[in-house]
Amino acid sequence: MMFIATFGTLFILGMVLLWSTTMIPRQISNQLTNVYNSTSTMQLLILHSSFALMAIGAGGIRSSSLAFGVDQLSMKDKDGNVKESYFGWYYASVTLSILLGLTGVVYIQETMGWKVGFGIPVILMFISTISFFLASPFYVKLETKKNMVSGLAQVIVASYRNRLVQLNQEYGNLTYYHEKDSILLVPSESLRFLNKACMIRDPSQDLKPDGRPLNPWNLCTVDQVEELKALLRVIPIWTAGIMLTVNVSQGSFLVLEASSMDRHVTSNFEIPSGSFGTFMIISVVLWVILYDRVLVPAASLILGRPACLGSKQKIGLGLFSSCVSIASLAIVENIRRGIAIDQGYSEQPQAVVNLSALWLLPRQILDGLAEASACIGQNEFFLAELPQSMSSLASTLGGLGMSVGNLAASFVLSGVDGVTGGGGNESWLSSNINKGHYDYYYAFIFSLCIANFGYFIYCSKAYGPCKGNGKYNFK
Repeated sequence: MMFIATFGTLFILGMVLLWSTTMIPRQISNQLTNVYNSTSTMQLLILHSSFALMAIGAGGIRSSSLAFGVDQLSMKDKDGNVKESYFGWYYASVTLSILLGLTGVVYIQETMGWKVGFGIPVILMFISTISFFLASPFYVKLETKKNMVSGLAQVIVASYRNRLVQLNQEYGNLTYYHEKDSILLVPSESLRFLNKACMIRDPSQDLKPDGRPLNPWNLCTVDQVEELKALLRVIPIWTAGIMLTVNVSQGSFLVLEASSMDRHVTSNFEIPSGSFGTFMIISVVLWVILYDRVLVPAASLILGRPACLGSKQKIGLGLFSSCVSIASLAIVENIRRGIAIDQGYSEQPQAVVNLSALWLLPRQILDGLAEASACIGQNEFFLAELPQSMSSLASTLGGLGMSVGNLAASFVLSGVDGVTGGGGNESWLSSNINKGHYDYYYAFIFSLCIANFGYFIYCSKAYGPCKGNGKYNFK
């Protein structure tokens, strides 16, 4: 709780600083540094400080809020039904807040100015933080007994230091070091080389008189070893989710394509090209509602028992939907480019071709399904498969995958642009959308998505059954 409260306070401070840049007249700020008609050092310092505080605060809140919510349900939700629904609604609420920010807040900023536009989010965040503190007596607060990061590092160091030790074939409770209240007495057989980190070679040299390890960097507990093993086991499936972000990142080109297509819904109403991205956000919320309120109850009624998709099934569905979405975009772009060339618009990238921009909606709807399914499935998977002591890390893995995916998307974009644009050739990603070959680029992304989907299937089978798989999953 204190973790969320601390980072929430930092986020508010950052928002207040950013708001202050709109409240202080430019002339006063410049006079403080004897500079006029140029950006002052003080202005840049305030601006960059606000961004830094907001980034740190947002990262801290996102990395712990999901796990904190799960803690509130763990004591009462024995069957996991409420928890499974919680993941979907958590992600839907986050997505809905993004939609409100891109529409309502932006509209206020444009019509009422930056002072009001920045002030309203500050007030809302302040109310949210105060509400969080007021509800403190009702929260389930779990005590954190150890530093998770240092514990994982100790296992790595201890297993390396003991790399020459031979593992005994017969396991006994006295062979491996474990805490008194631990239910794990011996380590698992997977990744056996890590078991050397918790193996007691000589009790007189490895343990203190009170039974604690003499050096935790030479001898770790069985729980610490199993925590690292659990993390290493989920990494392959985590990497498979990176490609989803690479695909979704291609939505930045959607504005270019929509601008060159007929965006009229009626003769008097035209959808702004920049608004097409909101359809994916709306799709995410609708898919969550459809799954939680229609599909799951209907399936449970038909089967006569509670039923839902497992976490790996959700990830697989999301990755497959991502493949289909980019394929549809490649087909639409190929048709759009062909029409543009036939109509003589090769040198006019801003010309509107005779093709409805609504053909871009299947891509947005499928991406919404991919986000709603894969991202929620990832959160469920990480929080279920990693020990409860690692819940904060589990809730961070999804966001970390998105960050890595955005970096990977940049590398793919730069690589394709450099390779296809060399030797005086027109790049596939030319600024002239009609002379480039965005359809080829999308086809290349599609091939990566298909390969990644196959990789996920392999990793999923190699991982084996998930915890809790059984009576609540579709077979």
